[in-house]
Amino acid sequence: MSPAHPAGSSALAAPSPDALRARLREGLAIPAHPLALDAQRRLDERRQRALARYYLDAGAGGLAVGVHTTQFAIRDVGLYEPVLRIAMETARAWPASNGPLVMVAGVCGGTAQAVREAALAREIGYHAGLLSLAALKGRPEDDLLEHCRAVSEVIPLVGFYLQPAVGGLELGAAFWARFAELENVVAIKVAPFNRYRTLDVMRGVAAAHAEDRVVLYTGNDDHIVLDLVLPFAVSRGRETVTLRFRGGLLGHWSVWTRGAVQLLERCKAAVASGAPIDAGLLSLDARVTDCNSAFFDVAHAFHGCIAGCHEVLRRQGLLEGTWCLDPHEGLSPGQAAEIERVLVQHADLGDDTFVAANLERWLA
Repeated sequence: MSPAHPAGSSALAAPSPDALRARLREGLAIPAHPLALDAQRRLDERRQRALARYYLDAGAGGLAVGVHTTQFAIRDVGLYEPVLRIAMETARAWPASNGPLVMVAGVCGGTAQAVREAALAREIGYHAGLLSLAALKGRPEDDLLEHCRAVSEVIPLVGFYLQPAVGGLELGAAFWARFAELENVVAIKVAPFNRYRTLDVMRGVAAAHAEDRVVLYTGNDDHIVLDLVLPFAVSRGRETVTLRFRGGLLGHWSVWTRGAVQLLERCKAAVASGAPIDAGLLSLDARVTDCNSAFFDVAHAFHGCIAGCHEVLRRQGLLEGTWCLDPHEGLSPGQAAEIERVLVQHADLGDDTFVAANLERWLA
């Protein structure tokens, strides 16, 4: 069991953009923070704090709050600010086990809303905004970039290539090149769940000569291990530029987080060694993806992706139920059985023992 932490001993300082880039470049596991609700679909503050404590004790290098996994609808029910504040208060009072935290706030909506959210997140103490462009679907590229520029003047930006299956836009290499040129962009979460679109981001960052300034984080929950260990070689004129994902900001890492941290460290060590990547490590890609297929409900076009993560946390005792803000959003038919299957087949990737040993303290 982890030792008890003294309250108030890890107040987070606001880093400069360069310091933020440097910390992200170290390679962090940043789980996308779920929303804890009770049976009446009201915020369960006790379990919301317990989740944050779990992630910090598991070794997460930061938290992403107010993002897709937290449910974008928190904005419609007045929970955006309370949820952001709970995570930040917990992070300040419950020291991280993996060095200084990077706190990322989800930012979305039209420009006026996104700027307001960015300002609120910065006032609360968040270091960066993960910017969703879903609300601007159908707008010209120039409008998208002007929107990004306006928000970046308020808070350092983490770009977000959200997969189209859950509302994201298709964005080509030309967009990502222009986005990467923005001065206050520190990173991009690449999460289109598509290798061609992932390469578009790589090509865009290389074209902008931003490979040393914009840190790449995988959000491709369907290929986590390969993203973390493989180099991406892209052409820029007569030269070849090699880019790598440094860490992950993932909804998948909202569950089995202790195992995810250990997996990331294994991937980082393999890359740093310069040796050929071990076949045993490469083989984990398919196993992690198999788990993700159940957690994210691939069989039903990701309808149950949030509830699936809730179900894993419910079975561990961290959540009381799988409730989402939308009563029509929940586990799909057969999804619980699929989750049971991967929990049994891939139990060594999980962290049930770690959670059981610490759950009472996190819920206190």
